Amino acid sequence: MSLYGADYSVPGDKEVTYKKVGTRRLFTNPDADDAREYFRHKSRKMVSKVTTVKEAISSLVKDGDYLGVGGFGTNRIPAALLHEIVRQKKKDLGFSGHTSTHDMQILISGKCINRCDIAYIIGLEARGLSKASRKAFENGEVEPTEWTNAALAWRYKAAAMGLSFIPARNMFGTDTIKYSAAVEMPCPFTGQKYVALPALYPDVALIHVHRSDIYGNAQFDGIAVSDIDLARAAKKLIISTERLISNEIVRQKPDQTAIPYYLVDAVIEVPYGAYPANMPYEYFSDEDHLKEWLAAEKDPETFEAFLQKNIYGVEDHWGYLEANGGTKKLQALRNMERLTEDMVKMDEKNNA
Repeated sequence: MSLYGADYSVPGDKEVTYKKVGTRRLFTNPDADDAREYFRHKSRKMVSKVTTVKEAISSLVKDGDYLGVGGFGTNRIPAALLHEIVRQKKKDLGFSGHTSTHDMQILISGKCINRCDIAYIIGLEARGLSKASRKAFENGEVEPTEWTNAALAWRYKAAAMGLSFIPARNMFGTDTIKYSAAVEMPCPFTGQKYVALPALYPDVALIHVHRSDIYGNAQFDGIAVSDIDLARAAKKLIISTERLISNEIVRQKPDQTAIPYYLVDAVIEVPYGAYPANMPYEYFSDEDHLKEWLAAEKDPETFEAFLQKNIYGVEDHWGYLEANGGTKKLQALRNMERLTEDMVKMDEKNNA
């Protein structure tokens, strides 16, 4: 047959063979029709979804659920929501370790997860390794299936597109594919070899943003990472936001709304909701506190006392903030972020 003016034959007369090259378990159902059936019954009414952190986690996160978390490592993560999951002692959760550092460290601290699609975990980048997270995997407390960050991003992409898989070429020639749950398949057009990455539909996604209205029209500044696809892939979506804004303001700049209201199940206004992580253009990460967390993990008794002070022994995120310097510390972190932003602008100007 002719394709784009060239003679082209589809290798469809041959028997197509698929090879499961990954040896690990697939934790989520990639069936796009099953997901579509769920989404079909999800309300699209434009009603207020404002609630509290405690109520959102209690009503929307169930033991055994699979979680997808937005942000990137220690940047724009939904820390207040994650602390509440630990505080409520949620158990047997699955987790997507996509660009994940402190977010997974929080969940590991509460022994909340028992399975994990992993790409980048355990290490907090230049800060060092999370001993508690490493121990959990070494002791078999968390079952891993390996991918790359790109593979996990594309699994979200497949789900956001309403597909059951997406073809890719990464991971070939590495042990990562061996310890994944990927399938090798031929291209139906060329016969070339591809990796079939299964769609990832999380039961619940948690995303922290800069702004949202009461309906869930959410906006964030800086890099999106995979949050736009994650929001569309997840069956339930909890949004925490630095501030609530009016729907009128949302409508003035509709292009800034990355996550539309009909995807969202709950909205919570949580100023400093990413602390101790960085919130781009808002406040810098609390590096001293992150170092303290890593140090505390080295001794079980010290770490238990640390968790009691910072999570179990406080009522909410405000209590956590007060336990770690309160308003004075937060203002200092705001000043640091502004200084960093000014330095970047100066470098850009000098290099222009």
